[in-house]
Amino acid sequence: MARIFAPARTRSNVAVFTFIAMWGCALSITRYSIPEEMEEGSFVANLATDLGLDVRSLVQRSAKLDVIHSKNYLDINKETGELIIRERIDRESICTTKTTSCFLKMDVILENPIRIFNIELEIMDINDNAPVFRRKTMPLDISEATPPGERFSLTNAVDADVGANSIKTYYLSESEYFVIDIQTGSDGSKYVDLVLSGNLDREEHSVHNLILTAVDGGVPPRSGTANIIINVLDINDNAPLFSQPVFAVNMSENTAAGTVVLKLNASDLDEGTNAQLIYSYTLYTSEKTQELFSLDPDSGEIRVKGVIDYEEIQSFEMHIQAQDRGANPLSGHCKVMVFITDVNDNYPEVTVKSLKSALTEDVSVGALIAVVTVSDRDSGANGEVELTLSQQRTLPFVLNKSSEGYFELLLSKPLDREVISKYEIILRVTDKGSPPLCENETITLDILDVNDNAPMFSQSFYTIHVVENNVPGALLTSLSALDPDLNENQYLVYFIMEKEIVNTSMSMLFSINPENGDLYALKTFDYEREREFLFHIEARDSGVPPLSSNVTVHIIILDQNDNTPLIVSPWRARGSLIEEVIPRSTDKGHLVTKVIAIDADSEQNARVTYQLLQITDSSLFSLDQYNGEIRTTRMFSYRDPRQQRLVIVAKDNGQPALSATVTIKISTVEHVRSFSETTELPLEYDLFTDLNLYLVIGLGAVSFLLLITILVIIVLKCQKPKPKVLKMPPANRNSVISRNSMISQRSSTIADSTLISSDAYWYSLFLAETRKGKVVMRQPIIPKGAGYFVSSIPRSIGPRQRRVAERNEMHMVLEGGCGGMGAVEPLAVLPRLAVGCERVWKR
Repeated sequence: MARIFAPARTRSNVAVFTFIAMWGCALSITRYSIPEEMEEGSFVANLATDLGLDVRSLVQRSAKLDVIHSKNYLDINKETGELIIRERIDRESICTTKTTSCFLKMDVILENPIRIFNIELEIMDINDNAPVFRRKTMPLDISEATPPGERFSLTNAVDADVGANSIKTYYLSESEYFVIDIQTGSDGSKYVDLVLSGNLDREEHSVHNLILTAVDGGVPPRSGTANIIINVLDINDNAPLFSQPVFAVNMSENTAAGTVVLKLNASDLDEGTNAQLIYSYTLYTSEKTQELFSLDPDSGEIRVKGVIDYEEIQSFEMHIQAQDRGANPLSGHCKVMVFITDVNDNYPEVTVKSLKSALTEDVSVGALIAVVTVSDRDSGANGEVELTLSQQRTLPFVLNKSSEGYFELLLSKPLDREVISKYEIILRVTDKGSPPLCENETITLDILDVNDNAPMFSQSFYTIHVVENNVPGALLTSLSALDPDLNENQYLVYFIMEKEIVNTSMSMLFSINPENGDLYALKTFDYEREREFLFHIEARDSGVPPLSSNVTVHIIILDQNDNTPLIVSPWRARGSLIEEVIPRSTDKGHLVTKVIAIDADSEQNARVTYQLLQITDSSLFSLDQYNGEIRTTRMFSYRDPRQQRLVIVAKDNGQPALSATVTIKISTVEHVRSFSETTELPLEYDLFTDLNLYLVIGLGAVSFLLLITILVIIVLKCQKPKPKVLKMPPANRNSVISRNSMISQRSSTIADSTLISSDAYWYSLFLAETRKGKVVMRQPIIPKGAGYFVSSIPRSIGPRQRRVAERNEMHMVLEGGCGGMGAVEPLAVLPRLAVGCERVWKR
């Protein structure tokens, strides 16, 4: 067996190896020695060379490393035959016992034929662990009477390393009282004792803090430290000591019992029971002094126990000792001198006569309230007294001296019970002694109320918002007023000041609780008829004479979404289906018809949008959600059915939203005759054909019926009383006009419409075909419940302009256009005007 040493962590870092070869199945043992904590991948030895193997045979014969009872710290590089470190090796974790030698045993196994080599890897210790004390802090209690040379055992340090890397010695921080003595055990371990080298004095140095250091023998050396805290225990070697032998105290006679005269504070340099003191009188203190003054044995406080009278004794002498509680008690002594000074010990007296306990707040200035006398049993300056009124600047009272020792209390300012209802008058009498003595006398004066305040509301104008369709009898608000007076002067009654609006009294519309001012609505309000109310409410107290005040109440009715949109165009009979006819050759974007709905509500509740609820073919038509225009989105194809069905819903913007629906049936035809934009067909020739004659007769009949209807409406209007008209706010009117303007801008084929009467007449156009041309005729249709009269021709044009407008309308109809919205002139409250689409019929 042989050993070879090499440095660690490089290819030449192999320390020692031993090679014994046995061929066949014989046993081969190789021993290597490496230091611990080598880095991963470090070279250990060349197994192929040491075992006499060909490097190529390691792969061919499937060489592997079998670790016995340990982790796989090593690995074989089959390409080079080298034995390398696979992971760091910690000697202390492998060999837990304190032994100098530590081995890893493993086998190198080759197949075909099988051959086993035994390898032993010795792990050499390095100084990678510092000494560690089992206890970082070691407290020791040592009496100050302990003689020098006394030894105290200390907890030793431990080091996980072995050999020269283990603990070598100990060091103690510098101290003039302690040294250490190092002992070596049978196994070579180092132990240390603490030795007292001098006399301890707790009063000089009560705590010693030392640092013990353990150093190992490694290169470089490592160390660990621990704190030694030594508490020096006290012995009773010091007597109590007062700060001075004699104390002098001055105090006044009649000092209250329990008053501290003096607090003695003797000191003792010892601690614990040796420093706990007990104070007591000695035999030299008289019994009279001990009766008048008490001495606390623990705190040393001297307090007054009896009545001190200067006329009886002017000074006291006390002899006091302080003794500690040690086993052999020690004591100290002092003397306390108490000198009594004379004081002004008689208080002046004040007496109130002829007192008035109550006054009304309207009493006149200068009224007499009370007569006051003062006196003092002392003499000289101590017997001279002075009477003053406390807080005289803020009180409406004054003292007037009538004679020696007599004063009158008078009223100096007007009273107001609502500001101050009760006065506490303090009369202060003071003598001229040193220090002066004083005495107080309190007079209570109640102020009686008179009715001098009218009721007051918290604000002069109340604005109350009420949502329409309110429940009759609902509480609107509470209009309570305040009256600072008392009793019946404070009791208020509320009532509505009568006012008529359109022959209706306010008491028929509103009611107020006369006791608490709760305001109620007596009817249900409709925003579309009533917008606001303005009236007054009065509050009156029950005083004599009564006082009152009123407040203005402004009731504003708020709109509620309670009206469903009404589809006015295209007009249809109730429940009937709307039919529209368009040519199949219609281009993309053609205006088929226009749905217009109106809503009697206002603002957002009247804002109507349109949506397609059902549609036969969604790719053929589009609906503008704001103006209701239905346009084609593409041209018709031969596959498209001839009839299309659209269900359109008109929905307002209220919460919750209300809606109405209309069903439109669109039929397509192959051809529709139209006029050219640049061609005007003459109507003069063959004017009196059969068809034209029928049309003229029908037009005359319709005009006659229209005239009769207008006359009947005028007669009915004149017979009915004219209701109050609530003007539409400018904002609503502008919004209507602007919306109509927007609609007019969207389609140049939509004619303007004008509201000219409170009754609405909807005109639909029909197309009449003559033998030589087409003529547009007007047919008045009056829907049930209509409230607007609509004409697509402006009112301010003459006959010539009217003929031109009719011709333009005819041209628009022939092109498939629809009527649009025009300006709306409200009669009462008109939300908006809509004009239905014109129908084109082919005969």
